[in-house]
Amino acid sequence: MESLQAFGRVLILFGVLLVAFGLVLLLAGRLPFLGRLPGDIVYQRGNFTIYIPLMTMLVLSLILTLLLNLLFRR
Repeated sequence: MESLQAFGRVLILFGVLLVAFGLVLLLAGRLPFLGRLPGDIVYQRGNFTIYIPLMTMLVLSLILTLLLNLLFRR
């Protein structure tokens, strides 16, 4: 019975993380700097466009690393 409780807690945690990620995606379009930082690569040629958000990924990774370290520190 104890393993079912642990599994239930894991499912709740994944649900909360999924909702948080969904909210971030909804609000990401409203942040004017996100996706247009110096270091993001945009290559356009005719009808072909490739976009590689290097700096945006680094900044988001740093913010999430700091946030998760603060939340899960024991």
